[in-house]
Amino acid sequence: MKLIGMIGGMSWESSALYYRLLNQAAHRRLGGHHNARSVLYTLDFDGINRMAAEGRWDEVGAVLADAARRLESAGADFVLITAVSGHAVAAAVEAAMRVPLLHLADPLGEALRAQGITTVGLLGTRYTMEMDFFTDRLRDRFGLEVLVPPPDQRSALHSIIIEELTLGRVTPQARTTLLAIAGELASRGAGAVAVACTELPILAELDAYAVPAFDVVQLHVEAALERALTESSAAPGG
Repeated sequence: MKLIGMIGGMSWESSALYYRLLNQAAHRRLGGHHNARSVLYTLDFDGINRMAAEGRWDEVGAVLADAARRLESAGADFVLITAVSGHAVAAAVEAAMRVPLLHLADPLGEALRAQGITTVGLLGTRYTMEMDFFTDRLRDRFGLEVLVPPPDQRSALHSIIIEELTLGRVTPQARTTLLAIAGELASRGAGAVAVACTELPILAELDAYAVPAFDVVQLHVEAALERALTESSAAPGG
């Protein structure tokens, strides 16, 4: 099994989720006492969150690129960014390494295309919903139409994620808000919703949504395990 490198700490709650799901998937696949071979580099979220909020994405990119190089030096065969918003600097991470970055949007795009879904609603942080790093990849690579909530709902969802979920707080009111936002995306024509935040699965199970919901973290983890088990050494950027 190849060694999976993970850039974590954005937040540690999301890193813990990735670690648990990855090892559970390895056990289901391999049985016995198997788990996934991995190395996790944990960043301090406070500084990264402040840089992102101030729009200092070049600095965020430099921090994540440094983490990626450290993972490569530790022997990682490929790298995951264990946060959706962190993919805003995916290009900087890819440029810093010789080993591949497994981009989180790609397994989602493949899953949606396989089920014939052409319009998807996007749920995540303000960065994920308003910046183009996620929506453009889905549109350009998979031909998907991506719908996002209106500004007030984006702000409300971002606040829930950053001020509650990343601190481990889960409330019924937040769950109700999330599902209502998803329902409005469905009413606008979304054939599915992408649960595109590592913390959101903590808040609501997938079958609670009005339309099929795709957990991007679970898809990312499954794709990582598949690569670790089946692929020969990939070329840089693969």
